[in-house]
Formats: sequence, C-alpha cells, structure tokens
Amino acid sequence: MLKAFTMAAALTLAAWSAEAQPSTVSFDSATQVFRLDGGNVSYVFGVNPRGELQQLYWGGRLGATDSFPAAKPMPEWASFDDSYTNTPQEYPGWGAGLYVEPALKITFADGNRDLVLHYASHKATEHGFDVELKDIERPIYVTLHYAMDPETGVLARSATIENRDAEPVTIEQAAAASWALPAGKYTLNYLTGRWAGEWTLNQVPFEHGERVMESRRGSTGHQANPWFAIQAGAADEEHGEVWFGALGWSGSWRITVERDQLDAIRVTGGFNPFDFGYVLHPGQSLETPVFYGGYSAHGLGGASRVLHLYELKHILPRTEATRGAEMPRPRPVLYNSWEATEFNVSEAGQMALAEKAAALGVDRFVMDDGWFGQRKNDHAGLGDWYVNPQKFPHGLKPLIDKVHALGMDFGLWVEPEMVNPDSDLYRKHPDWVLRFPGRPETEQRNQLVLNLARPDVRAYVFGFLDKLLTENDIAFLKWDYNRNWSEPGWDQLPASEQKDVYVAFTRNLYSILAELRQKHPKVEIESCSGGGGRVDLGILRYVDEVWPSDNTDPFDRLTIQNGFTYAYTPQVMMDWVTDSPHWMNNRATSLQYRLLSSMQGSLGIGADITKWTPEETATAKRLIAAYKQVQPTIVQGELYRLISPLNGSEFSATETVRRDQGQAVVFAFIHSTQEGRGFPLLKLEGLNPKAEYTLSAIEGKAGPDTPATASGAWWMHHGLAMDASFKGDFQAAAFRLDRK
Repeated sequence: MLKAFTMAAALTLAAWSAEAQPSTVSFDSATQVFRLDGGNVSYVFGVNPRGELQQLYWGGRLGATDSFPAAKPMPEWASFDDSYTNTPQEYPGWGAGLYVEPALKITFADGNRDLVLHYASHKATEHGFDVELKDIERPIYVTLHYAMDPETGVLARSATIENRDAEPVTIEQAAAASWALPAGKYTLNYLTGRWAGEWTLNQVPFEHGERVMESRRGSTGHQANPWFAIQAGAADEEHGEVWFGALGWSGSWRITVERDQLDAIRVTGGFNPFDFGYVLHPGQSLETPVFYGGYSAHGLGGASRVLHLYELKHILPRTEATRGAEMPRPRPVLYNSWEATEFNVSEAGQMALAEKAAALGVDRFVMDDGWFGQRKNDHAGLGDWYVNPQKFPHGLKPLIDKVHALGMDFGLWVEPEMVNPDSDLYRKHPDWVLRFPGRPETEQRNQLVLNLARPDVRAYVFGFLDKLLTENDIAFLKWDYNRNWSEPGWDQLPASEQKDVYVAFTRNLYSILAELRQKHPKVEIESCSGGGGRVDLGILRYVDEVWPSDNTDPFDRLTIQNGFTYAYTPQVMMDWVTDSPHWMNNRATSLQYRLLSSMQGSLGIGADITKWTPEETATAKRLIAAYKQVQPTIVQGELYRLISPLNGSEFSATETVRRDQGQAVVFAFIHSTQEGRGFPLLKLEGLNPKAEYTLSAIEGKAGPDTPATASGAWWMHHGLAMDASFKGDFQAAAFRLDRK
C-alpha cells in the first residue's frame, strides 16, 4: 500500500508568473531570523535560544533596511502557562507542557506521546524556504515549506512529516501551518451554511477560548468552509488591516482560532484530527495540505481582491488552449438540461433543447443526470457508466454532433464516487463502498460512497471516465458528489491503519483529476456537491468552476454569492438562471432580475427554455450578448461590494473594475422599496480618477441629470444616481463604464 504521497505538479506551492513583482527572501545567520517579502506583505520568523521556530511578524511590508533582533521566547505567566505555551511557534508539537492547539501530535510505538520540535536546518527555495525541524530526541523530522507570492504577498505553507525511526508512529493530528497575531482587538469572519443556504458570512468579536470551524464529513462540506479573515480594530469592507487564510484540502478538515491567555491570536489548520490516525512506517512521510495566508491594509474587500488574484494566477488549472496564460479563460455561457427534463432525457428531447439554447447565444450544452445505466430516477444506476441504449440507441455521438453543428461544445453530468445499491456495480462489488463489515450501510439519496482510497476502486473510476472521454468528444464534465460519508471503514488494511482512508481517498480524487486533465487536456471540469459542498483551494487546483449552491432563487443567490466572493473569485462561481416561480421559495421574479443576479459570476441557463415566450427569449438573447461583452471584467476584475445584501438590507450593489481600470460593471438590486425611499447614490470604487468614463446601461436607467461621460473622480466622489423609476419589489439594473 502506498503510504507516502508526492503531490502532483499541479499541487506545487510555486507556479509563479515570470512577470510578477520582485520579492525578497533573506536569512540573517547572526540572528537566525527568516524574512519573506512579497506584494505589500512581510512575514518574519526566527529560531529562539531554545531552538524553537518562533513567529515574529506578519503584516504590511517593512522597509528593506528594517531588521529584527533574535527571537526571544515569551515569558511564563505564573506557573500555569509556561513559556512554551505562550510563545507563538510556527509549528508546535504536542509535548513539553503545550496547552494551546498543537500543529502535530504523534504516538510512538512504545506509547510515548511527547513531541518537541526544534530547528535543525534550512535551505532557500525560489520564493521561500524549506525549514527542517526535528524532535529533541527521536528521529521524527518535519520540513516546513514556505513560498511567498511576489505579486500578492500570499504565503503558501505546508509540512512534510517523516519517520526515520525503526518503528512505526501514528500521527493523530497534523496541521498544515499555525499562524499568530499579537494581542489586540479583532473580529473573526468565517463562512457557514447548509444545503441550499451556503456561504453565510459570520462576523464575531474575538473572545477568549477557541472557535472551531470544521468538516467531519469526508469532504469540504456545506456547513463550514476552510476560510477565515481577521479584522483589526475598526476595519471594515474597504479600510483597515485584515489577515486571511484558506486551507487547500477537500477532505475532512479543521481550523481552530483561539485567543490565548495573553490575548494573542493563534490559527491552526489542516487534517481534521477527529477519528484520525495516520500510520507512518519507517522511511515513510506524510505531506499535509497547503494553508494559504495573506494580508491587506484595505479591509475585507482588499483581502478578497488579493485572494481572487492569487487564485486566478496560481491556483486555477489551465487547459491546453490556455497553458502559459496569465489567467484562465472566462467560462463559456452554458445551458444545463436538469430542470427541463430531470431524469427523462432522450436523444430527441436533448436535441430540441440544444436548438433552443443555441438560439440564445449559449456556448456549451450540458446534459445532466439520467443518460446512463438504468437511471430512471435516483434509486438506481449509479456506478453503471454505460450509455442507456433505450434513451440513446446510437450512443452519444448523434447528440454531440448536433450540439457541435449548432456552434456549442458538449458537456455531461457524472457522479463518479457514488453507487446505488440497485446497480450492477454494487451487486458485483459490495465491498467497494465505505463500510464497517457486519454493520448497516447508511444510504443517503439512495446511494453509498465508493471507497476511492482502494486502488481497485481508483482504477475503476479513472477507467470509465477515461473511456467516456476517449470515445466521445466531450469538452466538460459536471462532477457531482451528492452525499457525505458514513461508516468510513477500509477493511483491506490492518485495523491500526484503516483511518488512513481520510487522506488516501482525497489524494486519489486529486490524482484521478490530474491524470484525466493530463490525458485529455481540452476537458474542463466543474466541482459540484449538492451545491457548495466541495469548494476549497485543494479541489480548485484541478477544476475550472464550482457550483456554489443548488438554490438558484435569484434573491437568495445575492446573499449566497456575496458570501462566496469573500473567499473565491467570481470566475469559478457558476450562476444559473432558472424558472419562476422558483421551487425553493415559490417566489416569482422577472427574467431580467434573474439574469442580472446570475451575471455577477459565470453565467449559465438552467430553466426549461421550451416554455419561454418569444419576449423572454429575446430578453435572454439580448442580455447574454451584453454579458459576453463585459464578462472578463466581471469574473477577472477587482470586485467591490458597494452595498451588502446582509442583515435584511432592501438594497444591494456590486462593482467590478478591469485590472487596467479600462472598464467597470455595476449591478444594483432592490428587494423592496419602502415609504417612497429611492435607491441610494452609488459612489463607485477603483477607477482612475483622472480618466474619463462613458456610462451606458445594460439594463435600467440612470438618473436624468447623470452625465454620459465624466471623470473617474466624478463617479467615485459624486456617484451614480439611479432613475426615480427604479423602485418596487425585486428590481435590478446594470451599467457599464468604459474609459475613453
């Protein structure tokens, strides 16, 4: 069994642009202080006299001549909190009286559990350091990897844990990194949710104690997302200091944030230690996920803009057509057949939908569930990945050819990690699911989870996907994952090693995606898990877009999309226009409102377009064409959240500005106007104050006294006034500004 896993090239910490700003990396041998500078950020740590690796500074970029004295441990606080606990270590082991959250906890073969990590050596890398730590007595080595992005100052950190002992050890807790901030007044921001209600932004003042964000579900989860942001003092959306982090792991994860007894802040994140026990045999190693951290002096908005740029340039994969490009291409406008047909797909029905979609200006046609096996509903067929001969008697080729003839590429829905008990696969291989032998197998959505950690299951999943892509001209896979884990057993392994499943499953998922992309470099992939159940910086190294929520109600989506963009770029945020009244809330909205809500990210159509009136078809065609003209600005520009939809706001607005300040796009939404009050004046952000910008309407009207052309200073200081007719319930408007 392969126990050590070397991350694929796509997971390397440094995929740095040759055009990025210069960074500096230095080590002062006299003081044993390490310093990394990138963008507007400096990160400093050093070796203290006890040999511990101690954080010294994380924040705004310091002067080139500024220096730090040698690290000095924090003092003891009475006899109850010793210096070892109070000192902010870069990667503390559990031992020597540590009472705060450890980064690493190990049980040795003889039962000893004391681990004290001291500096051993280091080497410089292109944009950082690899720093080796060692236990004070036993041959357990931890290499900490640091890589600073020269342009954004985002610091990627991870750890490789190696057992050079003669006996196996069990890793019970392994973080990617620990971050620290000095004593101060802070607010914690984090994202929570549930199915159909993801991406809720929580903002809470720091209190003493520990707050835990986690998933124990085997995947990232709807209930919390592995992202945090910490605001200092009175920082807000556009002002003040913010530190942020995002964990790149798609399995069970945990981030703990604690305010310690001296009022300092510690953040530790990595594998979830719940039910965790990873056995390292002699000579084997374990590589943790990557924990990314960054800083902005421009509030939460500045923090999200920094993270978006890093994701666009260094996280998201490239296809054959965009290899070497600074940015991935904007996403094709797609049509998905689910709401029109559900499981009742057929060759003739899908062709008819494709004709309607092409007439709207859609670029990609995606056939959803129901095309394979005996898949008539969600009770059967998962796992049997052959084309249903009754629905498609000549295979997929006639449909694909039709889609291509209409000027679109073709995509397909799959759910590779799941199986229905009513399937040929399960009847042949019941042992292939996650299970504890002799115990009940819990079904959710009438399906079980295949144990992707098993080599034979991994081979089967890759094999059928590879065959599907080889035999058909498929440009896109919507990769779904519609339940969480239960009974996470792996009875192929000895009892002491079965908890390795938490790591091996996710590593195999990544390796399948990487191998598929390498063999089929034109294929693009979406990560979907009943909506936003698997969105993180780990999966985003292998997929081109994600499905934020199954809830496509356009008003609900304003809040969902707002929360999503604190952590993730609108480039990957798929937003569909679906039917009205919407099934979630029975809320009726106009097609214009639905389209503009969805145009804030990567646009898709999921409605039953066979029922649209000629007027609706014309409206959609017009707005899709307008969207395509400004899409690069919307999904790859700098996002400003002008008016938040949170806390019952009757209004909301966003603006995105092209990175060269040549264009801006503004969206404005009304829930319900009250007592005759009009829409607030929109003071724009991010424009060149000296440049002239011409305003044009995508949908709606500006106020009668609004100039056709004015300076960036005018639009930012005087503002954009909406027409008095912009009022009522569920109204939307959109504008573009183009630099002359």
